[in-house]
Amino acid sequence: MLDDRAKILLKALVERYIADGQPVGSRTLSRAAGLDLSAATIRNVMADLEDLGLIVSPHTSAGRVPTARGYRLFVDTMLTARPYDFNAETRDQLQPDQPQRVIASAAQMLSSLSQFVGVVTSPRKASVFRHIEFLRLGDKRVLVILVAPDGDVQNRVLFTAQDYTQSELVEASNILNTHYSGLSIEEMRNRLKSEVDELRGDIASLMQAAVQAGSDAMDESTDQLVVSGERNLLTVQDFSNDLGSLRRLFDLFEQKTQLMRLLEGSSRAEGVRIYIGGESMVVPFEELSVVSAPYEINGQIVGTLGVIGPTRMAYDRMIEIVDITSRMVSNALSQK
Repeated sequence: MLDDRAKILLKALVERYIADGQPVGSRTLSRAAGLDLSAATIRNVMADLEDLGLIVSPHTSAGRVPTARGYRLFVDTMLTARPYDFNAETRDQLQPDQPQRVIASAAQMLSSLSQFVGVVTSPRKASVFRHIEFLRLGDKRVLVILVAPDGDVQNRVLFTAQDYTQSELVEASNILNTHYSGLSIEEMRNRLKSEVDELRGDIASLMQAAVQAGSDAMDESTDQLVVSGERNLLTVQDFSNDLGSLRRLFDLFEQKTQLMRLLEGSSRAEGVRIYIGGESMVVPFEELSVVSAPYEINGQIVGTLGVIGPTRMAYDRMIEIVDITSRMVSNALSQK
């Protein structure tokens, strides 16, 4: 636990470092904190903060900079989000036109406002099927054709525990289309669990396999990622002198699957989430932080958006940018 004096000094140090990008010395910290303390007292407090792993002294400077742990304490207990003024032109960027256009515009807007990288996952399609069909491909192989309400078609090959005749496959298709069409994959799975004893064993196992295949197909077809502003990182002082960091960052954006994992946690939580680089494997790069939030369509969370930038970012401003953008995207998509 930190006493009030240590908290004030840590808050002032983090804010000064975010603003200037330079290690903060005792004299600068004394002015920034507004406390009537001697330089020796401040040095002692900074030494205590360093022992706690909240700040660190770079080899080339007598000043200190925050660690991931220091940023986390600052964000969780000392940060006050400030109102951010979105002008009318900015608000007009997200018109309820086409959902994919809204997503692309949101990524560009996040990048433009933050001057970092904007990322948005596309809305997840409802895992509802309108029609299902099975075709026998050969010994213990079945093609599953799933048609969604919007006409989207997903094909999956099932490797079954036993061989099925085409007539058995037609019977399974008829049962599913008659009794389960219009349900989500999850709803169909739950109903099958309760009704499985009433169905013929072989057909039931095939249908359950089809449900899993449908779920996998839906998972693979969703959560496409839109990224905007990758090149903004070239102008970030924290990266400009470290080509190795830049190379890793661009690899990260090229391998969008890892970005998906960065955002995955946000889609299961309400409000803005902050992931600080180096504090866990969620963000495996010490130089990188993510501020993200889920967005909704008609009250249901369907995707995530956020800003990715250096650990030394103005978190209060990023929180407001991400929060308001998520609300704007939710409003635009819910009007469809």
